[in-house]
Amino acid sequence: MTKALFLDRDGVVNIEKNYLHKPEDFELVDGIVEVCCAYAEKGYRIIIVTNQSGIARGMYTEQDFQHLSRWMIDHLAALGVTIAHIYHCPHHEQISGPCECRKPEPGMFLDAQRDYGIDMASSVMIGDNERDIEAARRAGVGTSILLSSEAETSEADRIVRSLRELL
Repeated sequence: MTKALFLDRDGVVNIEKNYLHKPEDFELVDGIVEVCCAYAEKGYRIIIVTNQSGIARGMYTEQDFQHLSRWMIDHLAALGVTIAHIYHCPHHEQISGPCECRKPEPGMFLDAQRDYGIDMASSVMIGDNERDIEAARRAGVGTSILLSSEAETSEADRIVRSLRELL
């Protein structure tokens, strides 16, 4: 079975910008390339799991999201990082109703497990929000890391202020 490094997108892979959907607004979080490379060298498959309520809110389209995702995969590949897959939830419970994929629901993780034969207990999640950590826990991900400059407590196994702490 394969182990995975699950990453939230906004705030972990790229700098958080509300409703990011254009490549020209995309900026990598310091240390993400190095962290991905380090985990890939240890045999982890890199998978992004991201809530994208901006689609449900009409801030951008599914096509906008797919365009940015393709661009991001190519951009990261040029830097030596292979992204196996980007799972996203286009829903928002107050707009489109409840779903199984919006974190803290574990649906995106379980889809990855099914699609890639992921050994969840050997996998790692890096998120910047407690809903990321809860979704990972509910999916059986073995280790969760919260990237936060402010959190003092978390359900995560570890809190880091910078991704560089993981190197």
